Amino acid sequence: MGDKDIISKDIFKRIAVDIARVLLHLKVDRAEIIDTEHERIEDRRADLVAQMFGADGEFIMHVEIQNGNETPMPTRMLRYRTDIMLSHPDQDIRQYLIYIGKAPLRMSDRIVQTGLDYRYCIVDMHTVDCQTLLAQDKPEALVLAILCNFNQRPEREVIHFIIHRLRQITADKEGRFREYMRMLEILSTNRNLADIITEEEKMLSQVLHSQLPSYQLGWEQGEIEGEIKGEIKGKADLLTRLLTRRFGPLDTDTQARLNHATQDQLAWWADNILDASTLEDVFKLN
Repeated sequence: MGDKDIISKDIFKRIAVDIARVLLHLKVDRAEIIDTEHERIEDRRADLVAQMFGADGEFIMHVEIQNGNETPMPTRMLRYRTDIMLSHPDQDIRQYLIYIGKAPLRMSDRIVQTGLDYRYCIVDMHTVDCQTLLAQDKPEALVLAILCNFNQRPEREVIHFIIHRLRQITADKEGRFREYMRMLEILSTNRNLADIITEEEKMLSQVLHSQLPSYQLGWEQGEIEGEIKGEIKGKADLLTRLLTRRFGPLDTDTQARLNHATQDQLAWWADNILDASTLEDVFKLN
């Protein structure tokens, strides 16, 4: 197991209903987590077992989060099912394996033998459009989006959006922001994106530094202003590269607009890139 599994499972438990609705396409309204700690003598507990309620009826949803390909996984899933059946007889049980590993998915979703035809559903996060989670606009969903398919969106664009939106949602709760950033950093290793996460976080820290009282009062103003000018130029250069890659070479007016923009304008335009279908959409104010 390891940190990646522990933290990602914790996130999944927090958004059980969102998992059911967004990833599994189930019509549910609420969930009640079921404790499986004592259902097997050996130290093997299901990642998430919840009683679900909604338009699809009342049923037990069992979710496993898997970080690697394991050949015996179907057998393990069957054992989980029998454990749940013994504790909750006559209940409708729906099982799902959510694969978040770095390597391509190779696990089977069934056991077919004489007298046994057992199946469950596998959701490969590599095939899930990140926009489905970004649209949830919740910290846990934003963090999980790092595992999804970016659909040819530039990696830095998506990561920039996630980090800045996390900062906006957590507002002045620095502890919560650091918690979600830690989750993001750990899960990003599944896609070799840790370096970009670090760079974007550093850039955000430099921008926030400009908002300190010492800057507003003029202390060390010359040195800080120099840092900010360099930061603005760096963000303008980055945005130029992203826009060029997305929409082709920029005209003179657009380039001049970028070169003379403020930090807030650059941040706003960068956030718009993710959903913009044209260059004009990037510069919209709403």
